[in-house]
Order: sequence, then structure tokens, then C-alpha cells
Amino acid sequence: MTEEFSKLFSAMMEQGAEMARLFNPALESFNPVAFEKLIPTMSKDMMEMWFGKTFNREGLDARTRLLVTIAALTVLGAQADAQLRLAIRHAMEAGASQREIAEVIFQMSMFGGVPAMTRALEIARSVFDEKSGENT
Repeated sequence: MTEEFSKLFSAMMEQGAEMARLFNPALESFNPVAFEKLIPTMSKDMMEMWFGKTFNREGLDARTRLLVTIAALTVLGAQADAQLRLAIRHAMEAGASQREIAEVIFQMSMFGGVPAMTRALEIARSVFDEKSGENT
């Protein structure tokens, strides 16, 4: 690896770590190298693609990315309940309102169907209730 490429790669990994922190403030000490311990076969190229180029700060902000993720998970239906719950929590942490989250889910009824939308709204309601309980 040339020195110039090494600097570019390091900058992309730092951008990825920053995006992960924006997705979830609990990841303040996020370290992408920890993935290598968890999944030793995961190549640096994949890490760089997922967290370096794909999740860069010049693209979408964390709030918008999470709203798009909620849309995609809504269309997947009941097979993504846990992931949807997590994405909704993170979207709220990133500044998305309950109304924005609900609107995204409503919009997906055209693509995933009414049952998928209804399930996603149930999950969203439970997350909203959990969050309001934390604030009291």
C-alpha cells in the first residue's frame, strides 16, 4: 500500500467510525478494528466499502440514512422486526421525529403492503412508548 493510499484508507475508516457514532451515540468508542476480532475473515476492502465510501459525510446525513433504512425494513415485513426496532431508536437519536418516522412507514404501504406497514407502525409505537417512558 502506498503512503497516499494508506492516508486515504485511514480517512475513509475515520469517516466510517464517525458515521457509526452519528447513527448511535452509544457507539462513542466505536472501533472498526473490533470487527476483525469478531469476524477475522472480513476483508479490509469490505470494511472500507461499507463504512468508508458508502457511509460518507458528504452524502446523506445520519437522520436521512436511518429514515431510508426504516423504509427498506418496513417493506421487508415481519422478517426484520428487531432491525426495524433498532433503526427507529437510532433515527430518533439522530433527530427524526415520530411524525417523520410514521410518514416513512405509511409511504411504504404502497411497496410492502398494508400488513407490513401495520406491523412496522406497531413496532414504531412500542419504540415511541419506550422512549417516552425514558423521559419521565
